[in-house]
Amino acid sequence: MKADMGKLVIAVVLDLLDFTFGRIPGFELVVDIALGVAAVALWGWPGLIAFWEIADPTGQVDAFVPTMTLIALSQMGKRKKQRPQA
Repeated sequence: MKADMGKLVIAVVLDLLDFTFGRIPGFELVVDIALGVAAVALWGWPGLIAFWEIADPTGQVDAFVPTMTLIALSQMGKRKKQRPQA
């Protein structure tokens, strides 16, 4: 459980970086690619969802969607269902 919480904290921090530094024109594509790679490193195949941000050339839509945090929460919920009940 601590590993999941750690990944959630990392996801929130990366989303905050995306909301700030990812808004710089010309730099947003680099940030989106780096966050996609980080998402795959953290969660494997489900992390590929983070690459949808590259499809938005304006960078406006992903400013309102905390993709990394949503992936983290979905994976935490999935793992919680897989654990045996005590």
